[in-house]
Amino acid sequence: MKTVAIIPAGGAGKRLKAHVAKQYLLLNQLPVLIHTLQVFQKSKMIDDIVLVLPPDDLASVREELIDKYELTKVKFIVAGGMERQDSVRNALAVLEGNCDLILVHDAVRPLITGKLIRQVAAAAKATGAASLGVKAKDTIKETGKDDIVSVTIPRHNLWLTQTPQAFKFEIFKKAYKKAYDEKFYGTDDASLVERIGVKVKMIAGSYDNIKITTPEDLVMVRALLKNKSGGKMQTRIGCGYDSHSFVTGRKLILGGVEIPFKHGLKGHSDADALIHAICDALLGAAGSGDIGRHFPDTDPQYKDISSRVLLGRVRNVVAAKGFTINNIDATIIMEKPKITSFVDKMIANIAKVLKIPAADINIKAKTNEGMGFVGRGEGIAATAVATLNKE
Repeated sequence: MKTVAIIPAGGAGKRLKAHVAKQYLLLNQLPVLIHTLQVFQKSKMIDDIVLVLPPDDLASVREELIDKYELTKVKFIVAGGMERQDSVRNALAVLEGNCDLILVHDAVRPLITGKLIRQVAAAAKATGAASLGVKAKDTIKETGKDDIVSVTIPRHNLWLTQTPQAFKFEIFKKAYKKAYDEKFYGTDDASLVERIGVKVKMIAGSYDNIKITTPEDLVMVRALLKNKSGGKMQTRIGCGYDSHSFVTGRKLILGGVEIPFKHGLKGHSDADALIHAICDALLGAAGSGDIGRHFPDTDPQYKDISSRVLLGRVRNVVAAKGFTINNIDATIIMEKPKITSFVDKMIANIAKVLKIPAADINIKAKTNEGMGFVGRGEGIAATAVATLNKE
């Protein structure tokens, strides 16, 4: 019996309020998505994986994550739809009937285990449809107008549904066809199957199998991972410094933002002193040298290159050594122009490249009170401090 896992990862993570989509947030040194996919990659129950992503991420995720981590069971990567149900439907379309059992699992439930995958798959083989879930622990009340309680629901038969949910292929296909014929959107895949009269078997899951939806969920998942690793945490600190002189005929780029000014900065790359200082701070904390060692100014491939590209490569160096970025604090020292209004955009650019929340980055702007080369308006300097964690 061929079993295929569909992993929807097409969301933007708006409820988490993170700068990056929640499936790419780092847990230890790995994105949430990779934690999840590795469990399915290792499972002997799973033959193939269909991964559903935001349309703009298809090529980059294949190159930067799937190939890098040797996730050979990911046979298809498809674009997601407007709703989760649309994304699963797109995944279902590429299978063309070439499977017997379907498992659907949220990409942002990274603490799923191989044992739970086996149990829900076995139940679906026997009954046709099964879902993981946990019994409700709290009393549940239904309210009416003005949030006044109308009824207290006995909880002994209530389940909080989880994923994976597993179905025989023909049942799943029939349920999705009926849903779209009738323009029905359910709250989960099992609800579509229930509508065609198929009974869904509930299988005891785990309270650790958390779906990352809110900031509190992320804190809990990180705590659980830390507990499983024995609670040992290594913290490293690095500092960085860079300076460039002003020249005419070049754009002034800081933090990946083009700032209107009569001068730019002299340098082999785009001379983004802020990002260069951050790169050195990250490399220093990881014990990986400095920016000149990795991207020498004698190498023509780095001529006029965007420093955001270099920052992305530094992030990979840090991740390869098992570190996650905890926070960055940087200072730009210059007399003119005033850059306070550009700081938020700089933070957004850097957060996007490093795949960390914008709240973990702080950028300050200072003058040098007329002293030295900065005070004379000959150039700028930037400093940065970064902290890294390693389980």
